[in-house]
Amino acid sequence: MDNLTCQVAVVGAGHAGIEAALACARMGMDTILFTINLDAVANLPCNPSIGGTGKGHLVFEIDALGGEMGHAADRVTLQSRTLNLGKGAAVHSKRIQADRTLYRSVMKQTLEHTEKLRLIQGEVVDLVTEAVGEGEKKRCRVCGVVTALGETYTAQAVILATGTFLNAEIFIGDKVFSAGPDGMLPATGLTDALRRLGLPLLRFKTGTPARVHRRSIDFTNLELQEGEREVVPFSFDTPEYSLDGRADVPCHIVYTNQNTHRIILDNLDRCAMYSGNITGQGPRYCPSIETKLVRFADKERHQLFIEPCGRDTEEMYIQGFSTSMPTDVQRDMLHSLEGFEHAEIMRFAYAIEYDLIDPTSLYPTLEFKTVEGLYGAGQFNGTSGYEEAAAQGLIAGINATLKLKGEEPLILPRSSSYIGTLIDDLVTKGTNEPYRIMTSRSEYRLLLRQDNADARLSEYGHRVGLLPEERYARFVEKQRRIEEEISRLENVNIPPSEEVNALLLTFGSTPIKTGVKLAELIRRPELSYEALRPIDKTRPAYFEDGVSDGMTRQIRTSVEIRVKYKGYIEREKAEVEKQRRMESLRLPDDIDYTTITGLRLESAEKLSHIRPQNIGQASRISGVNPADISVLLIYLESKRQK
Repeated sequence: MDNLTCQVAVVGAGHAGIEAALACARMGMDTILFTINLDAVANLPCNPSIGGTGKGHLVFEIDALGGEMGHAADRVTLQSRTLNLGKGAAVHSKRIQADRTLYRSVMKQTLEHTEKLRLIQGEVVDLVTEAVGEGEKKRCRVCGVVTALGETYTAQAVILATGTFLNAEIFIGDKVFSAGPDGMLPATGLTDALRRLGLPLLRFKTGTPARVHRRSIDFTNLELQEGEREVVPFSFDTPEYSLDGRADVPCHIVYTNQNTHRIILDNLDRCAMYSGNITGQGPRYCPSIETKLVRFADKERHQLFIEPCGRDTEEMYIQGFSTSMPTDVQRDMLHSLEGFEHAEIMRFAYAIEYDLIDPTSLYPTLEFKTVEGLYGAGQFNGTSGYEEAAAQGLIAGINATLKLKGEEPLILPRSSSYIGTLIDDLVTKGTNEPYRIMTSRSEYRLLLRQDNADARLSEYGHRVGLLPEERYARFVEKQRRIEEEISRLENVNIPPSEEVNALLLTFGSTPIKTGVKLAELIRRPELSYEALRPIDKTRPAYFEDGVSDGMTRQIRTSVEIRVKYKGYIEREKAEVEKQRRMESLRLPDDIDYTTITGLRLESAEKLSHIRPQNIGQASRISGVNPADISVLLIYLESKRQK
């Protein structure tokens, strides 16, 4: 094998690059993964956590497709919590505290032990391209990368997953210097190559809080935040009960106060965010503490979370306290918090600006429209968050491989997953700020729950070759048990009796006078699958804890949700079917929208830029209204008749 030749080159070994490289290699491609620093593979430069509202859904989906993030997260879990349990099942989201150092180690070992994958330290500074085709069909195709050491690696596909490294600059007060996250070297050459190819660039900003030494914090009066005792793993490959009792590292909560706010507001002019130094757009849903005070001036205090960075380090992360203030102000801010009067800062907070691509320049496959074989993934595409990055990397890797194999690409519809929603939002609507997934972004969130991610996506993972046969067989068996149990609940009749009615009254539920199906009782808001266990005499033995083959909790959760929300689920499925008909109406790649009679000029321009692949995608473009869609439908029908 020629050391300077590969089939797929992946640039960047963050969360997007890792999933892309693993997917390509596991699907049989000779793959090289380039990283600026081998010691920073899979770095968690901001929160030492994985998951959260909407983000937890992504991790389950990555695992269902055969990705690695969920499996690695289970191995490094310090604490696990399911958010939004007081709300409906659609928004229940798992979040873990991760051991930052161990996560890097686990992922690096996985990469090093993967066949057909080479991990190389080196900065990619240029792209090698060639012209293919002639006349109107002439186009540009990527055929390799060039490193800062002058070596040229040939490749049939290249995936850019550069994170926040492109022309990155760090801001701390009035101090500005070129650097990547955690003080690493920035990537300074690749931006020029992208400009040369005519690719549209943006500049965004994000940031991170200070890290504080554990010994300098007085936890006496801080709120204790413990994790859940029964832990459902992210990965289907992790034994169900294996994390119980192990995810026991506590977190704490502290609040800002009037003194904190005074210190921040008195020094706004010294903050990089408000001094004019920063020009990039920052994240709306994870703002700095100074932005919170300006945006929510009426709030008397803000909640902060004190989170451990790992079992073998004393660094503590102050979630919610991101800032670009000077170092002296950062100390004053921290010392104003209860329990932090003597806090020792180990790493100062900073803001970081970086270059990225306009994601509307990508197809839903994440391939560039104007450069064949070149793909983008992660924060390079305008997202924020490890989970969003990993999801895109996985899809980019799958599609790069499928293209090289001459097979149809994998484009997940919005109705299938949060991954599909994320990518559709990016390539169809674009983003003017670092994008993050949330459950509110999906119109099908009751269908896209955490508990059924495998049911929604395992077929795709198996089809492309990322889910081994043994695991797929276990998935099929799990689905069989779920269907079998739902059928039993819909058919088992519970006759009225003193025992039954006494149990119902215990939960504030109306006694029954005639026989009632178990499923009907479960649908009562005040009752649950577990609450009815004493009167459920035909429940299979393998549904009891401790005697299962490792799928009990997951099966029980899926069964209860599907039974309890049956009517709502059927309603959403009907909406999905309507949208599927729109998605099936393909739009030819060579449409000249400016020639379509009745189409508004604004719509023609936006359709020409986005180049939607079907009517459904066209309907989601900002500025394209229902009247425009009607015009497109008429146009397609006239083309069909001709």
